[in-house]
Amino acid sequence: MNWVSPIKDDETLERFKQALRKVDDKYYILFEIGVGTGLQLQEILKFKNKDIRGKDEIEACIGTKNIKRTFKINKDLKKIILDYTEGKDPEAYLIVGHASSASSLSREQAYRVFKNVGKELGLNSIGAQTMRKTFAWRYYKSTNDIYYLQNLLNHASPSITYRYIGEKPNVEVVLKKMTPEENERSRYLLYKDGNGKKRMDNIIELFQHLKSELDNPTNNDAFYGKVDCLLEEVEELIKNYNKTN
Repeated sequence: MNWVSPIKDDETLERFKQALRKVDDKYYILFEIGVGTGLQLQEILKFKNKDIRGKDEIEACIGTKNIKRTFKINKDLKKIILDYTEGKDPEAYLIVGHASSASSLSREQAYRVFKNVGKELGLNSIGAQTMRKTFAWRYYKSTNDIYYLQNLLNHASPSITYRYIGEKPNVEVVLKKMTPEENERSRYLLYKDGNGKKRMDNIIELFQHLKSELDNPTNNDAFYGKVDCLLEEVEELIKNYNKTN
């Protein structure tokens, strides 16, 4: 399975939007709503015109536990939705499958179109999560607020959200905002069955192996490149951790 990543540069994002529009306006609208709000594909496909037309925000239940979250609609997106839904039946689905059908577009069809358009543009990391990841990455870059995203996306921890958007965790920010409940949970998990020590032992073992391999003349340049990247990542994490002490 290919890694699905956010679309980070404005030019590529606009090219992708316009390519969707050439296929059908409904795919363009679907993508604009996803990128503009952070709503998931399957959530948007449930909407009827009345659910989203003229709204500044919309509530949706997400995840297996149906957690309710409020997603904001900015004025530009609101205008796009108003234009698209003008004169349409309020009770009809926002994104229909076929002009002759009252049914909503299927998730599978939307995914196929996104994927095919991505391939045409040379984007191989497009998938059903592209909209949401693009929204989340752009929001994080403009606000640096990982905790708002964690809550909005219903992630269990900031580290999951960082991985989701493909960004390095800002350990200093995370550690300073850990709640007493989160600290208590971490203590329990690290003590339980010696998990903390086991995890440290695994890391130490890996670094001891890498250290012994540094003088191995049979290793290629790629090996040293990967080790160098790993060390830079770890050194940055340690530096941020030390700032919190």
